[in-house]
Amino acid sequence: MTRRWYIFGIACSLFFLSQFYRVSNAVIAPQLLDDLAVDTKGLGLVSASFFYAFALTQIPISLLLDKVGPRSMMTTLSAIGIFGAVIFSWADSLAYGVAGRVLLGIGMSCNLMGTYKLLTLWFSPRAFATLAGLVVALGTAGNMVATTPLVILVDQMGWRSSFQLIAVINLILTLLFYVIVRDRPTENISDAPTAAIDMRRSFGNLRLLFAQKDYWIISIATFARYGIFAAFQALWAGPYLMEVMGYSALTTGNLILLLNIGMILGAPCWGTVSDRLFSTPKWIIVAGSIGILSTLTILALVPPATPLVVLSGLFFCFGFFNATGLLMYAHIKELLPPEMSGAAMTGINFFTMIGPAIFLQGLGMLMQTLYPTNSRGPAAFNAAFSVCILCLLLVLVSYCFTREKRLGN
Repeated sequence: MTRRWYIFGIACSLFFLSQFYRVSNAVIAPQLLDDLAVDTKGLGLVSASFFYAFALTQIPISLLLDKVGPRSMMTTLSAIGIFGAVIFSWADSLAYGVAGRVLLGIGMSCNLMGTYKLLTLWFSPRAFATLAGLVVALGTAGNMVATTPLVILVDQMGWRSSFQLIAVINLILTLLFYVIVRDRPTENISDAPTAAIDMRRSFGNLRLLFAQKDYWIISIATFARYGIFAAFQALWAGPYLMEVMGYSALTTGNLILLLNIGMILGAPCWGTVSDRLFSTPKWIIVAGSIGILSTLTILALVPPATPLVVLSGLFFCFGFFNATGLLMYAHIKELLPPEMSGAAMTGINFFTMIGPAIFLQGLGMLMQTLYPTNSRGPAAFNAAFSVCILCLLLVLVSYCFTREKRLGN
């Protein structure tokens, strides 16, 4: 069936844009500081606002997606995101910058869950895992386009015109999505149940879930792991490389590109190791967390004159080791009975997305408070690295106490 592949492609393109918008501030941070007249604290808030809006919107999406359908949900929210991109491109103050990024966060919030829903309706369940992995891989390419390619585009057009161009592309893709996509084929080939949701049972599962110690440990771990990684990827790597290490915007984009390449290569590598060598992903995640801690510690200690090849290796390793965090979803799924896995995955996804918001804003406030006259200097970033290392160390220790077997066995 050709239509389902068109649907797959156009849905993936919208998720691609979601990933692009998410991390695009890193390489345009100097322009935002000047054009929006903000300090380090304000810059952190502008970037964090996307993730706050994205995470909080997951709550109504989880309740409405099945009822409204992915076509209407993704089209409506994407229109809000396009408006947000335009507002952001016009921003000349902190308030307008935050408003634009909030609308972008709301607009991009359904592109992954909506795409997954379409996969369940248009493809066989046997193909879901493979296609879901492909969706994530294609989305990560959006992170990569927000590095060196965005730097080149901004050099040619300026950041405002660049975002307006991307908004036009987003509009075209959204219109195509609305025209091409249908919520389900004439004959639904999915084996997914179509019965009405038992809300009383769902809330009962939530109460049981919230009583599980392992759920909270894993949720807090993914909050810290992805929060720190995304805060670095989406914003603070830019000022660190340009203002502390003294690299150009183009070199900075290349290094952040390596960060994303490490993530892309690490995901299938760690997944294969987990599936073939271990009966549980727990100890792969522990090993990856140790790798992240080691990488951040070295980054906190290296001087500005550090050779580019060393920083290239560190950025690649940061992405590569961080990919082990994706196995946290598999870990919580193996710990809980099937009827609770959906609620657990949604709950962990909320913590995953609220983490970047807290760390983006929190690190900016920390650096501005401790070093108000040099909030993007070496000492300020060393303080930020120290806080991140301490948080990761605490969650690593607690994560070692999670169970590895299905609850009740």
